[in-house]
Amino acid sequence: MVITKCPFCSYKETKVLETREVEGAIKRRRECEKCGKRFVTYERPSIDIVVIKKDGRREEFNREKILAGIKKACEKRPIGYDKIEKMVDKIEKDIRKTGQREIESSVIGEMVVKKLKKLDKVAYIRFASVYRSFEDIESFENEISSLKGVKK
Repeated sequence: MVITKCPFCSYKETKVLETREVEGAIKRRRECEKCGKRFVTYERPSIDIVVIKKDGRREEFNREKILAGIKKACEKRPIGYDKIEKMVDKIEKDIRKTGQREIESSVIGEMVVKKLKKLDKVAYIRFASVYRSFEDIESFENEISSLKGVKK
């Protein structure tokens, strides 16, 4: 018996029905021993990675920040949440594969930009405009022209 709090009734005892490895995490299907409802938990290895920001500050790696940025860029686009989640999983896996304990935020940003460019051009432009700090219409035009393969 594993103690994991039920998200439905907050009972502290649940049992594991199935365990499987998925994208660098362990997925466990669980059942609450009180209310009988089933839910899924994910366990990811915890390796402390520090992100070096543009201004030199350092902060702990947080996959939720990547997820939030990609979700915002993909808002109102025909992109399923599962695709976004898989993209974030792949980016996190690539970061961990480097074996580095510190990574610059610009490296993470470029990983996101590359993946979004393949997934959806509009989401890519949205993310790139914030990430690359587009300051005028010309910046947007240049980026759109490069997507179309047109030189300005």
